[in-house]
Amino acid sequence: MGLFKKKSVVLSYDKENKKSVIKASICNGEQVAGFKDIHTGKIEEVMLIKSPADLESFKAMYGINEEIAKEY
Repeated sequence: MGLFKKKSVVLSYDKENKKSVIKASICNGEQVAGFKDIHTGKIEEVMLIKSPADLESFKAMYGINEEIAKEY
């Protein structure tokens, strides 16, 4: 029984130079959510996605409303 609600903190990222992506492995199906630099193509991995709930948590954490593209 909790009296206080956990505050949801929205983190930020550089929306001009980075876009959100899911890096998916063809071999084992592992998925990692992160941000891809538009200019260099380098991906910064943020969290492992094990279920749809993890993906929703990632979207809520960064305030992302649109669909996230997958890269293999």
